[in-house]
Amino acid sequence: MGNTCNAKYWIAVENGGARCSLCPHRCLIAENSSGICGVRTNIRGELTAASYGAVSSMALDPIEKKPLYMFHPGKRVLSIGGFGCNLRCRFCQNHEISTVRCDAAPVPLANCMAPQDVAAIAVQTVPDGNIGVAYTYNEPLIGYEFLYDCALLVRKEGLRNIIVTNGYINKEPLEALLPLIDAMNIDLKGFTESFYKKVGGTLEPVKEAIRLAAGRCHVEVTTLVIPGENEEDIEPIAQWLSSLDPCIPLHLSRFFPRHKYSDRAPTPRETIIRLSEIAKRYLKNVFAGNM
Repeated sequence: MGNTCNAKYWIAVENGGARCSLCPHRCLIAENSSGICGVRTNIRGELTAASYGAVSSMALDPIEKKPLYMFHPGKRVLSIGGFGCNLRCRFCQNHEISTVRCDAAPVPLANCMAPQDVAAIAVQTVPDGNIGVAYTYNEPLIGYEFLYDCALLVRKEGLRNIIVTNGYINKEPLEALLPLIDAMNIDLKGFTESFYKKVGGTLEPVKEAIRLAAGRCHVEVTTLVIPGENEEDIEPIAQWLSSLDPCIPLHLSRFFPRHKYSDRAPTPRETIIRLSEIAKRYLKNVFAGNM
């Protein structure tokens, strides 16, 4: 799939198992198996980052596509993606890569890259308006080691590091990474534990990630508005973000049928407009997406 490397944030347990502590799942991983994310794999009692360097996608995108509307608007960013995710959203927009597991069949269309390659391409595309690297498309934080190594080199080149993430990471690894990060878009999927249970996670760790990141780098938040699922969460989301900083940008994104929700209707434009007006009661910067 990629080059494997030793994983960070885990401990060995009895019978050759490994307890991962990168994200709140804290998976107990048996030998020759992977965690929920599908990319952190126990090989002979050692946890490895089995997707290290496996790149599924690369593009020079407008920064607004991340979406980041208030961080170097008008610029472009080299965007790279990998494989796997540590949540299980039935409405995933990138399920073709997020559901891939490295302990299953060989991954098609994967390019193996070194961090030096990523940094070099980032530098080469500066004349085209590039300001750095965005780690995106799948959930980038499950590929923590590759992201960290790339970010270190990108920062040394004087360029920016951007993460587009679900925010489902533990405090210690996030705090270790944040000094290298310039901006994040964090996906706040809803605002109840019952909704997060549907996507295979819990709410509080994501709120903690937003709190931590907002104090260290530029942060924008995205919520995909799904009819009949999380519309009622938008006002409390806006209230809570305002308690952190009323200037945090909130993107309310329109849902379109995808993955296991392919039989659902798109979110009406009127719904996004109405919820945006509600969110603007609390936040200074609210944006309607996928309109």
